[in-house]
Amino acid sequence: MNIKNKNIKELEELASAIRDRIIEVVSKNGGHFSSTLGAVELTIGMHKVFDVNHDPFIFDVSHQSYPHKLLTGRWEEFETLRQFGGLSGFTKPKESEFDYFVAGHSSTSISLAVGAAKAIALKGEKRVPVVMIGDGSMTSGMIYEALNELGDLKLPVVIILNDNEMSIAKPIGAMSKHLSKLLAGKFYQGFRDKVDYIVRNYMPEGTDYIAKRIEESMKLITPGIIFEEMGIDYIGPIDGHDIDEVIDTLELAKNLGKPVIVHSKTTKGKGYEIAEGHHEHWHGVGAFDIETGEFEKKSGGAKSATAVYSDALLALARKKKSVVGVTAAMPSGTGMDKLIEEFPNRFWDVAIAEQHAVTSMAAMAKEGFNPFVTIYSTFLQRGFDQIVHDVCLMNLPVTFAIDRAGIVGADGETHHGTFDISYLRFIPNMTLLAPRDTKTLEFAVEFGYELPSPCAIRYPRGAFEELDFESTKFELGKAEVLKEGSSNKVFIGYGAGVSRAVATAKLYKSNCQDNVCDEDITIVDLRFVKPLDKELLKELAISKKEWYIFSDSQKEGGVASAILEFISDEKLNVQITSFEYEDEFIQHGDTKLLEESLKILPSQLAQKI
Repeated sequence: MNIKNKNIKELEELASAIRDRIIEVVSKNGGHFSSTLGAVELTIGMHKVFDVNHDPFIFDVSHQSYPHKLLTGRWEEFETLRQFGGLSGFTKPKESEFDYFVAGHSSTSISLAVGAAKAIALKGEKRVPVVMIGDGSMTSGMIYEALNELGDLKLPVVIILNDNEMSIAKPIGAMSKHLSKLLAGKFYQGFRDKVDYIVRNYMPEGTDYIAKRIEESMKLITPGIIFEEMGIDYIGPIDGHDIDEVIDTLELAKNLGKPVIVHSKTTKGKGYEIAEGHHEHWHGVGAFDIETGEFEKKSGGAKSATAVYSDALLALARKKKSVVGVTAAMPSGTGMDKLIEEFPNRFWDVAIAEQHAVTSMAAMAKEGFNPFVTIYSTFLQRGFDQIVHDVCLMNLPVTFAIDRAGIVGADGETHHGTFDISYLRFIPNMTLLAPRDTKTLEFAVEFGYELPSPCAIRYPRGAFEELDFESTKFELGKAEVLKEGSSNKVFIGYGAGVSRAVATAKLYKSNCQDNVCDEDITIVDLRFVKPLDKELLKELAISKKEWYIFSDSQKEGGVASAILEFISDEKLNVQITSFEYEDEFIQHGDTKLLEESLKILPSQLAQKI
């Protein structure tokens, strides 16, 4: 959509139409809501001032990218947002040439912009990277690593700081806005250059300090000192919902030809009154009624694995004062909000800082505490080196509670928790376990507390399938035979994979004809993928020659891989078939549709076998 020739009134009408379209679609499909509604005018300003055909448009996390999608030829297709085979909820270059980079994790945008600016300079081009980043992403250390280099390089990059919740700096009113613009304008820039020139060439030795103090005193009346000190020019705060002001400011920032932060104040949920303000539950939403704002009630009342974990850890914390914990910007999503509320001095949300979260808990473990690091599988990737260097190398008793393990649905490639087994299994001193149901998750929390070394517990999004087996406590490195069978086959499940193994076994037997496969199948809950129950596996290998592995994880480096390494070392004569995920990134969509596309539904697996 070309908006270059539209006037302010037409752009305001367009902003209203974009909001209506977002509300219409997200109310049916779910998605990121309040942040994207708040970024409509800023996005229109980006498209008005910059050239989306040439300038890199970089959205941090890209929660707020829906207006951008609507402005780049996806208005009708927007109906398919987050649906299987439809538009992604994040920027995705495979979806559109106007999406510069994949984004689903936060705080990557300014590093991308620095890299893009370096490349543009080397190619001698006139393009300008433009970034939109939320204030929450500014809590990550990676942002400051990028700003540090950008301030040194002085390459032209425009960074729009969409401040909709956390005040980076207190506005000083209309005078601050006016002075900030003056400091970024031609007069001030020219004045600063002239001061530098005069100091270097004409002033006596020692007086440069006085000249510098004059310039610094001017900066002190603006709220952007931290950025100015890093070598980044600062403009703002501006009203992010005033299209005229947004366009004027972005034009000014673009023409500076240097790194600039435009600090914009916006309102979350702007245009949908029920969601306006700092309401966390409107950040990412499911389907809801537009008129009332009431969310659709999900069928079934099974308790989610997250809630089970949260309650179990809270009960443990009430009994054991040494239990402490941390999450990284996901207190309600991980269930840690309950613990932070009851024990604010023992449980913390450290914002988007997974590396810091892990290392800080390593020190607490060294001081005699029992830390629980509670993070989504996909976000724990960001703290990998700290797990290796600060926890496992020291063999400290830190428990990693890995939420959202396996397929998570509509958030897609950047959020599926498929890799944690693969990237944790090869680290010395690490123990990996997974509960199969609600009760064994409670036992897993207890086990993590008692283990005097690092361990990781993985559990799925949503509720477990409850099984008809007695739940027993975890014993290090011990698997459990849930059902003895007379056939040559054994189904080995890990975590939520146990329920898939059980369902597949039932369908396998019911689909048999002419008594070809009428014998029962042995079902094993592996419980630990590290260390493996080697004695049980050797015993199984005597009479069971066909092993089928069920786990919601990547095949490469996963559960079957661990078992294959063992049977190779022991020279056991068994055949392994893995029903883990293949070597690819899994797209977004309804979980059942994704499983069907991956051919891992129990009915499909039974047919394969």
